[in-house]
Amino acid sequence: MTNIHDIAHQSGYSVSTVSRYLNHSGYVSTTAAQAIQAVITKLDYVPNSIARDLSTGQTSAIGVVVPHMRHPYFTQLVAGIMEAAFAAHFNVSLLQSKYDAKLEIKYLEQLHQKTYAGLIFTSHGISLQQLSHYQKYGPVVCCEDPGEVNLSAAFTSRQATYLEAFNLLKQQGYQRIGLTLSRNYELSATSQQTLDCYRQVFGQMPAPELLLTQITTYDEAYQAATKFLNLAAPPDFIFTNGDAIAAGLRQGYLDHHQPVPPLMGQENQLASQLLDISTIDHHFRQVGAAAFDLVRSPIVKQVELTSELIIREH
Repeated sequence: MTNIHDIAHQSGYSVSTVSRYLNHSGYVSTTAAQAIQAVITKLDYVPNSIARDLSTGQTSAIGVVVPHMRHPYFTQLVAGIMEAAFAAHFNVSLLQSKYDAKLEIKYLEQLHQKTYAGLIFTSHGISLQQLSHYQKYGPVVCCEDPGEVNLSAAFTSRQATYLEAFNLLKQQGYQRIGLTLSRNYELSATSQQTLDCYRQVFGQMPAPELLLTQITTYDEAYQAATKFLNLAAPPDFIFTNGDAIAAGLRQGYLDHHQPVPPLMGQENQLASQLLDISTIDHHFRQVGAAAFDLVRSPIVKQVELTSELIIREH
């Protein structure tokens, strides 16, 4: 396999001169550059990016920790990260975690070992404090409001929009509002924010039978429709955690030949647009792009976007 010493030998220039040319790290005369490039072309030489990263102590790879890809929240975030990374000539490694603390610590230790230039956590099982601890080894970015934890973050402010949505439902007289969530209140900042806003508007938590968790896909939402329909008093409105979830619930009602209650989705995807379902746009692609910008910076800071309530008349 051709290496830098072969190029130096055949071009007649020193290894250091060839290295400067390959890495664009110093002056190389036009004559030397032409001779070195001629040998590179002749030998069909391609620099070993891994070796170069080891020699410079730097890497152009970032890790994106994702628990799963079943929910549009993650697919849209990752799409935003990938688009920004591609434009900046960075490599992205998707690191599945399944909310496993041991796996998440493993990825953080790989940051310590300089496997990645930085890590973006789209969600996490370990605490924000643990994530913050590893910032001394490289940039660590989360995709939620870190509160008082000194951690870089890109996220959407949801509270005002959730309050606006629930206040609208209250004004319209809905009393039995079904809710679907990805995770339990204790495990998810998003679930906490959703339910806290509900309680602030209605003065209490939703009835247990109206709250369904572990709903992340169309199929799970389809099955959830049966649970709502089996209630003695089904919900008169369903506030869902995604447009695909709303679509799955709708189809479940239709296939049971039952009237579909008004629905609200999230993410403003094609499903809600085609089905004319109201939704909340959290601008996750922009959040992903912002997270990528942050992971390239040594400065800890937060970027906050604002979500948007989109009401579609049925």
